[in-house]
Amino acid sequence: MTRVLVTGADGFIGSHLTETLVRRGYDVRAFVLYNSFSSWGWLDRAPQDIRDGLDVFAGDIRDPNGVRTAMEGCDAVLHLASLIAIPYSYHSPDTYIDTNVKGTLNVLQAARALGVRRVVHTSTSEVYGTARFVPITEEHPLCGQSPYSASKIAADQLAYSFYASFDLPVVIARPFNTYGPRQSARAVIPTVITQIASGARTLKLGATHPTRDFNYVADTVEGFIAAMTGEAGLGEVVNFGSGYDISIGDTVALIAGIMGVEVEIETDAARLRPEKSEVERLCAANAKAHGLFGWTPAYGGPEGLRRGLAETIRWFTEPANLAGYKAGRYNI
Repeated sequence: MTRVLVTGADGFIGSHLTETLVRRGYDVRAFVLYNSFSSWGWLDRAPQDIRDGLDVFAGDIRDPNGVRTAMEGCDAVLHLASLIAIPYSYHSPDTYIDTNVKGTLNVLQAARALGVRRVVHTSTSEVYGTARFVPITEEHPLCGQSPYSASKIAADQLAYSFYASFDLPVVIARPFNTYGPRQSARAVIPTVITQIASGARTLKLGATHPTRDFNYVADTVEGFIAAMTGEAGLGEVVNFGSGYDISIGDTVALIAGIMGVEVEIETDAARLRPEKSEVERLCAANAKAHGLFGWTPAYGGPEGLRRGLAETIRWFTEPANLAGYKAGRYNI
């Protein structure tokens, strides 16, 4: 597979994935959200050689004609375009259905019509809801505890249905809580880092007791590439997670320690999820990813998390990068 379409290429994970694919010699078409500023999102800040190697298509994943046009001539599709902010899904659930469900349907329909050889659909660990057992295997029950997670469950099921009904070569990649450079400050790790880097020592956060399985973005990227290039995995859901979970509170302490500061946490009611919507624990079983694709997290366990956080902190504390974030505002 040489020509690859990446939807959501302008976003956090998508931009890292796009850059890695170009460096490895793939012919990449980057699907970015159309806007009147001609912005390519994070790809605007990619090195010049990366930008020169891209075929950029500006469109909207909700438009079936644009999606099909973008996919013409591509061997594989890595579908990352999605609305992902959980708080915003409480505010505007319609947009999540339009983007995450209908957008995925557009990708699947186009891939089927054009005979694409591999579709990697992006899921999320949020579809599991609060863990009923750990580590969470791919057989764990699904539970949509937010409109966001419900929309992703629907999109995942659509992707599988096209495999079962039409033999579309789909792999459903399910990354756990990805973090790293460029992540939106709506996520907890950038929120903590940017507040500290901006001088705050009393941090405004939501719930600190839930645990998360943080997956460094380089590991997530390798998971997507493995799902695209591996011979196995068609019709399968595959977790990509570190297999180690840590509470939000302990993550804050770890970040503060790496940054050499002491902090206090102030609970901000606006950042709390509704009680029944909070996912209390996530911890991935990743044996299936290793068995199917040979994937193993390079940043797994406590030591790997510390290394990943240190790299993330270095990026966010660069003045030019920090300036792009509104550390004093709550982003939904």
